[in-house]
Amino acid sequence: MASELSKIVLKKDDLTEAEVYLHGGTVTSWKCKGEEILFVSKQAVFDGKKAIRGGIPIVFPNFGPWALGPQHGFARTATWKVYKHPQKDKDGNIVAVLLLEDTEETKKIWDYKFKFWYMLTLKDCEFSMEISVENTGSKEFEFTSLLHTYYNVEVPKVKIQGLQGCNFIDKVNGGEHNEEQEFLQISSNVDSVYKKTPNELSLFTGNLNIKITKENFPDTVVWNPWIEKAKTMSDFGDDEYQNMVCVEPGYVAAPYKLQPNETFKAKQILTCLC
Repeated sequence: MASELSKIVLKKDDLTEAEVYLHGGTVTSWKCKGEEILFVSKQAVFDGKKAIRGGIPIVFPNFGPWALGPQHGFARTATWKVYKHPQKDKDGNIVAVLLLEDTEETKKIWDYKFKFWYMLTLKDCEFSMEISVENTGSKEFEFTSLLHTYYNVEVPKVKIQGLQGCNFIDKVNGGEHNEEQEFLQISSNVDSVYKKTPNELSLFTGNLNIKITKENFPDTVVWNPWIEKAKTMSDFGDDEYQNMVCVEPGYVAAPYKLQPNETFKAKQILTCLC
């Protein structure tokens, strides 16, 4: 059960808080002005084994199917450590830091040494997630990574702005295309990897609108399983495709090469526009 898994809560006030499970380092809730911004499936499994369906799972060290191990890598099913418990900074914001390191188990499938720091900062109308991947070994490694962000929305009202003119890989229908729409709307199964996307995107929900700002995440994945695929997912309700959309910043179109003793940093900042 969800209640049996360890989690931390970043609470700024009664209307502003976030919840993060150590299983997968998965953010499962962000409330802004009392409104829940993130989607978590009612069928999500909290068994400490399967990735949590919804919130913001962390994809690392591989995006998509992986010959060496589980799809989307092991970070979203690993147990993270609390490096810094939630506390106020000098500006009154709530900050917490999680840490994932290599273990004997990870090295069995991906034989590299690393530290993955995950810093979360909660402000009044803003929530930021900064990742720092440090190569602590003696050999170069390649990885892809992504923050698989699920938004709590009514799909008919959703518009995504900022992707016009970007090339994208269509993983549903195949091929690579150029996005012609200024406002992307969801009306079918969508699984698209947009390349070299702007560092600022907008998600219009018909209620609270979200500004998505990203740093050193060149790509953006847009996903919604729609009707038929939703029915095949055991941890996702048949009709829940109507209540979510994923807009996911990442470094996924090509792998990043990290040299020994070097650190890769990237960030997502979500701002609630009222």
